[in-house]
Amino acid sequence: PWGRAVFRRAKWYIGVEMTDSFFDPIQDVIKSFSEGQIVIMTDDENRENEGDLVCAAEKVTPEIINFMITHGRGLVCVPMLESMLEKAGLSRMSSSYSADKYQTAFMDSVDVRQKTTTGISAFDRAETIKALVNDDCSSLDFVKPGHIFPLKSVPNGVLERAGHTEGTVDLARICNLKPAGVICEILNDDGSMMRLDNLKIFAKKHDLKIISVSKIKKYIENLDSNIKKEKGIIISNQIKPLRETIMPTKYGEFDLKLYKSNIDDKEHLALLVSKEKNKVPLIRVHSECMTGDVFGSKRCDCGEQLDLSMKKIQEYGYGAVIYLRQEGRGIGLSNKLHAYELQSKGLDTVEANLELGFEADERDYNYCSQILKDLGMFKINLLTNNPNKVNGLKKYGIEINEQQPIIISLSDENEFYLQTKQNKMGHALNL
Repeated sequence: PWGRAVFRRAKWYIGVEMTDSFFDPIQDVIKSFSEGQIVIMTDDENRENEGDLVCAAEKVTPEIINFMITHGRGLVCVPMLESMLEKAGLSRMSSSYSADKYQTAFMDSVDVRQKTTTGISAFDRAETIKALVNDDCSSLDFVKPGHIFPLKSVPNGVLERAGHTEGTVDLARICNLKPAGVICEILNDDGSMMRLDNLKIFAKKHDLKIISVSKIKKYIENLDSNIKKEKGIIISNQIKPLRETIMPTKYGEFDLKLYKSNIDDKEHLALLVSKEKNKVPLIRVHSECMTGDVFGSKRCDCGEQLDLSMKKIQEYGYGAVIYLRQEGRGIGLSNKLHAYELQSKGLDTVEANLELGFEADERDYNYCSQILKDLGMFKINLLTNNPNKVNGLKKYGIEINEQQPIIISLSDENEFYLQTKQNKMGHALNL
């Protein structure tokens, strides 16, 4: 743990992007996958914690299937978009899947009707997969049950569900291939699931690139919105308005709107002022900080920034505070308090997050961008010192007309914290 912490801190001190030693650069993985090669894809250690052999469905060959069943030993499945499954006339294998911990969407198993015998050979399975991704396929082309197991990817891919199904479909879209793939779990010789250390050895032995679902997710998050559209990665609305009421405060009256995420059920707020709509709206994107916002903690400047933002937006006459449930820069309350313990022992706020295995800032602004668009605020003046917040909103199609700093005075309690934000995270504080 100590060595990993030093490595993570080094990434920040030298100021360059470094790749986790377990994984290959994603551009190398994209090249291999695009060329029809097999790659290894891992999911999170807190999820299934397994690795799958993965390839593009339209590039499949009998040799690839034979390699998967010989060396992977798992179940050969075909992750696909729902629209492709509908064209093939396939439906959910079971209407009840509450017992499936990961809610894997198994569809009718199939064999292609023509060109196959029993359906189980590597040749037969490759032919079935090719038929599934054929643009002219129909339900008449398949017999059920069969030896290939299609899987349905959720609409928003890895941004909605961090599984091998979605990772494979999204990797295919990144590579401008048909949004379907072939996957097979990798087992050890004794039949147990192969974990990360052995997966790296396996990858080296067979000269395969290795990537994680989380790295595919980060790659997609960092794509420009226009590039996402070009690649068919259309992110449907993941957040919906629930309630609206009036909230009088010591700074003035706000229209309070409640939003809820369709993905993780978290609830977010918009405090709206609409007195002078002929202006570019003034926006504060504020991540929840219970210790600062509620209890007035002096370890940070969050509560003071929230108060000042509400006051400024009321005086300006048009804008909103978007209050996101991303406690502790996205790591949650418990982990934030753990980070406070580490800071009491001498680490700064960046070092503490890295020590716990997180990035310095784990927040994402996709939900925020959707709330702003729902409010009709596509071009904004942003109250922030944080360059990542500016870039995060731009990434999701929000135009930043002007960035306005929001400076809080130094105190003995927050000086080290603010110096760290300025020196390591690039916040425009001018201390």
